[in-house]
Amino acid sequence: MKRHLTVLLALLTTLLVVQAPAHATPPPGDSATVSTSASPPVLSPTPYMGWNTYYALGGDPTAAEIESTADFLVSSGLRDAGYKYVWIDGNWAAPTPRSAAGDLVPNPAQFPDGLEPLVDYIHSKGLKAGIYTDAGPYIPGKCGLGSHGYYQRDADQFAAWKFDAVKVDYLCGIAADLDPKTVYTQFAKALRDNASGRPMIFNLCNPVTSPDWGNYPEEQQSTYSWSYAPAIAQSWRTYTDVGFVGEIKFKDVLRNYDANARHPEAAGPGHFNDPDYLGPELGMSDEEFRTQMTLWSVAAAPLVIGSDVRNLSKTSLGILADRDVLAVNQDSAALQAVRVGPAGTTETWVKRLANGDRAVVLLNRGDSPATLATKASSVGLSGSRFTLKNAWTNQVTESAGTISAAVPAHGAALFRVARATGKPGLPHVVAGLPQVTKVGGDTVPAGIAPVVAGGDQAQVEVDVRNDSPRPVFASRVELAAPTGWTARPTGTAPNLLMPGRSATFTFTVTLPDTAAAGSATLAATTSYEATGKKRLRQETATTLVVAPAPPHGDVALSHHDWISATSGWMTPTVDRSVGGWTPISLLGQEYPTGIGVASPSTIRYYLGDRCTRLTATVGIDDAVRNVGPEGGTSTFQVLGDGKVLFDSGVLDRDGTRQADVDLTGVRVLDLVVGDAGDGGYNDRADWAGLNATC
Repeated sequence: MKRHLTVLLALLTTLLVVQAPAHATPPPGDSATVSTSASPPVLSPTPYMGWNTYYALGGDPTAAEIESTADFLVSSGLRDAGYKYVWIDGNWAAPTPRSAAGDLVPNPAQFPDGLEPLVDYIHSKGLKAGIYTDAGPYIPGKCGLGSHGYYQRDADQFAAWKFDAVKVDYLCGIAADLDPKTVYTQFAKALRDNASGRPMIFNLCNPVTSPDWGNYPEEQQSTYSWSYAPAIAQSWRTYTDVGFVGEIKFKDVLRNYDANARHPEAAGPGHFNDPDYLGPELGMSDEEFRTQMTLWSVAAAPLVIGSDVRNLSKTSLGILADRDVLAVNQDSAALQAVRVGPAGTTETWVKRLANGDRAVVLLNRGDSPATLATKASSVGLSGSRFTLKNAWTNQVTESAGTISAAVPAHGAALFRVARATGKPGLPHVVAGLPQVTKVGGDTVPAGIAPVVAGGDQAQVEVDVRNDSPRPVFASRVELAAPTGWTARPTGTAPNLLMPGRSATFTFTVTLPDTAAAGSATLAATTSYEATGKKRLRQETATTLVVAPAPPHGDVALSHHDWISATSGWMTPTVDRSVGGWTPISLLGQEYPTGIGVASPSTIRYYLGDRCTRLTATVGIDDAVRNVGPEGGTSTFQVLGDGKVLFDSGVLDRDGTRQADVDLTGVRVLDLVVGDAGDGGYNDRADWAGLNATC
């Protein structure tokens, strides 16, 4: 979806981290039901796959760019992996998008030969072509084009141009206060009845959410589409955009996945919940993108790449084309995964496959590695022996009934689980990722990213568990640290590790005083013996944050290097309101120093027990006085080593608070901004005049 700049700026504060459970049936009190009075044509029995221009190319995509991308989809093997739809998103139409005769007109600067030759080129490559419009009337400044009043004419034109898919947005639909069910049903009929009789996939794209966009009736929101869309469309968006042009963050991937998981019963062969596009190298690490790919695959979601595939690394291309992962997504049962057990920092999700196997995800939302486990019985399988195929590593092991893995921070393990037969397989032994459990004498809380600094001594643990049906012998763990560091084992290794038992190998790791700030890797080699097998080895590694030097003297903390910093949209901005367009300003007073963020946000500093005082004025930036009254509420907290030292309570655009915090004894400082429970709409929050005495 291509927005004009005014629309994009209005939506930049979109943020609501959904912590909703998945339901196998509609939750109590939800009167909406999936309509079964009609069914759309089954044009794609399994989730369709492809590429879209919006996040990759933003505004003004050109025929040359699209042809080049089509060529790359072929040469890279992505087409043969299944990515066949080349989808032209918004801003393809001329500045005056409709001719005097009422026909849509492509922008001649972008498409000098029109759209039909481009579609022919796409088809010549063995690919399919998609196009974009809006269900509302054309309203300049709200959308690039609109089809309201022209549904049949536009459907006929798309078919005449030989498009295979149509994405129908709702930017001008909501601006015109239309009823989405009514207009989308009308558009669906127009597509089915097109004059050429051409089958075209209908992607229903209503991104409107409350409170992210403001306060809208339930029936106008994307979270309501599941109740009617399965009867008219091949896919429907289940929440707002997963990011912005050129930016997709992991927190928003999780938010959209959670919203998408609310109604798995709505999905099935030929009709799918759509959590939005895949975002490799748009702001996520490789591990985080691998997690997105895992979650989208078990969700039976359409797999549409949002990045410029021509510039992706081999790692990203490999993730996109992994055969075992794609097989889970393309499973013919087309069922969507549901969560097993409670929501939390770590979770288990299961998808039943057509042959009776289970695809099982062990998800770690936390900021530190964890060993996660569930039971085969919990995912609907019975028996005493099971094969576990790791979809990402291709390793096949045998378990006695526990499905387990060492999962990195922000990571996910994906197994295909089946009953085992025949000779015993490789034992399912989990070699844990090295985990810092103490720094100095302080315990590191579970799920929190540890911070080390030069001169520190840390306790590092590697857990090894045997979930196979047979014992393993002579377990050993070796830990390698960066040059200049020392890693000394403590304790003794067990000679025998029985089924269902685990052992913890502990090391004392000492950093030199001169340890460089940045990241450092601890690598563990775990080895063991099993009856009838040669000595087996597993390699695991964890990346640690090594803190910069602490502040010294009286400092503007915004000018000191932070360890990490997040913002609900864009990035934290030094000495300016978030985005950098205006100075930091609260209730008419400008501040020369500080940090501007959007909620939710966490900024982390290393103080190293060197500071005594923090002062700041906190509040909502005056920039939001130029927008509507919705949102603009946040909370501010100062945390020292995980303990709350200051809490502002809820602040709106007409209030500020003075923070004066004792930092004595604080090693790690967190500045946290929350959304006050109403989403991130208009939450441009400031830490103004942020000063530390050290």
